Order: sequence, then structure tokens, then C-alpha cells
Amino acid sequence: MSAGWNTIESDAGVFTYLLDNLGVKDVQFEELVALDADLLKQLSPVYGVIFLFKYPTGEKPTDVPKDGSFDFDAAENLFFAAQTIQNACGTQALLSVLLNKDGEVEIGQQLREFKEFTGAFPSDLRGEALSNSELIRDVHNSFARSSPFADETQRLATADDDVYHFIAYTSIAGTLYELDGLQPAPISHGACSFDDFPEKVIPVLQRRIERYPATEIRFNLLAMVRDLRIKAREVGDEDWVAREEAKRTDWRWENSLRRHNFVGFTGEVLKGVVEAKVREGTYDSWIEEAKARTQKKIEERKKGGGMTEGDEMEL
Repeated sequence: MSAGWNTIESDAGVFTYLLDNLGVKDVQFEELVALDADLLKQLSPVYGVIFLFKYPTGEKPTDVPKDGSFDFDAAENLFFAAQTIQNACGTQALLSVLLNKDGEVEIGQQLREFKEFTGAFPSDLRGEALSNSELIRDVHNSFARSSPFADETQRLATADDDVYHFIAYTSIAGTLYELDGLQPAPISHGACSFDDFPEKVIPVLQRRIERYPATEIRFNLLAMVRDLRIKAREVGDEDWVAREEAKRTDWRWENSLRRHNFVGFTGEVLKGVVEAKVREGTYDSWIEEAKARTQKKIEERKKGGGMTEGDEMEL
């Protein structure tokens, strides 16, 4: 991996253990499969959501956001950092929620010191400080997929690339804010209490998704919530506790796999399969079938198929 920031997946297990490794206590992420306020309420308390979407690279910046309004005064009164480096937006989005919840969430000594150190900075210097934090960068990169190949996401995106971007939504001081490090200031979406957040954020997300063609389905939404094992223990539901512990076990296993490079192993398996196909005399037909399946996948992707790992570039 490079010394810069590497791409990480939009995954509940990745984000949960990323915060855990930064010293945050009793917080986890849950993936939302529907824009449903009632489903989001079931996860309460909800500290905020992280939204991943395809970024319109050809779109020119404007002085007025397409939804909501810029709140330049808020940029100095809450934690808001400009994004100054590629591939950091996932971690920056979750920190945009987390560092505005100090007092509600135990963010840990190191992140609290970082927040206090950058408290008087303007948003661009906060972004630089975040990008240059060895602690945050090293923890972030520990969840990147291991690869022996050059990481092309380190290059600048072009108009032909599929570029994806993370932003955050959270309620702060009675206002629903959109926190996007590529914007000049936090975007206010109106009055919103902590308890009203699930009902208020869903329409904002729906309006954003409606800007895209109906065939565009490459979105991902993660909620930052209190550790669900705590709620399960509070209500005395041992089966729920067991399910949450099993989920954590799966997340740890998946995260450990991300740190390993399986290219050599895959190569040896492929060599064995090829040798077997040659012995059976089915090698040529096997190759033609594989070509046909690949072509079919390419055509489906052109028609607006789902996002697959490895196709995206993070902004």
C-alpha cells in the first residue's frame, strides 16, 4: 500500500472497526436497504448517516446548493473539514458525524485531542490536519484491500471514470446538516431535533437520489448508531445479543481477509483448473463460455447494472 490514503469499502464492518481502532466506544454502523424512516428509528439512537453515491464529475460548482442552503457561520461553530486529498472522504464523512457528537459518544482521547487541536482552524486547515494525521491515515489504510498491483485510484479522476463520494448527514444544535468536504460550507436542511432525525433525513436523501436516472442504483447508506448489543442487553433479548455477537465475528473475519493478498493462491488454483480442462479436452469450449459470460456482464453494466467492487474510484 502507498503512503497516502487508500480506497476503503463502504461496509458496516469496516466502518465499525475503523472507529473501534481509533478508540471510539459503543458505536457501530448498520447498512440500510431501504429509505424508510421507521426502519431507521428502530436503530435509535441514530447519530447520523453516511451516504455513498456516484459523483457527477462533469458538474460545475455553483454558489447555491441544489437542495438546502449553505450555512457559512456553522462552519466555524461545528466540526467541518474541507476534503483536501483523494480517497479520504469515507473516513472524513464518518468523522464529520462523530466529532460533532462528542458528549453523546465517547470518541476517545486521541480523537478528542485532534478535535481540540483543530477547533480554531478554518475548514481548509482542518482538512489539511485530518489528511496529515498519521493516526487516522494508518487506521484508515489498515482496512484497504491488499493488492500487489498499482493502486490506480491514486491518480486523478477523468470524465470517463466512475467516481464515488461519501458525505454525512446529522442533526447538530437543532438543525439537519449535510457535511460534504467538497462543498464550501455545511448545508442546512432546516430544523431537526435529534429524535426527529430519521423522519427528516429520509426526504432529503430521496430528493438527492431523484436527481439521477431511474436506472442508477449504485447508492449505499450506512447509519451510525449506538452499539446494538447494548440495546439487546437492556431489553434482555439473549437471542438478539447472540446475533449481534455473531455479526461482529463475521466482520472481524471479513476485515482480516481484506489484509491478505490472495493473488498467488488464485494463480495456483487457476493453473490447476487449466491443466484439468486440457486433460479433459474441454479447454477451448470453457474459454468461449467464459468470454460469453464476460460480454454479457459488460452489456448489463452499460445498461446501468449494480456497482461492483473494483469498478469504482473514490473521490
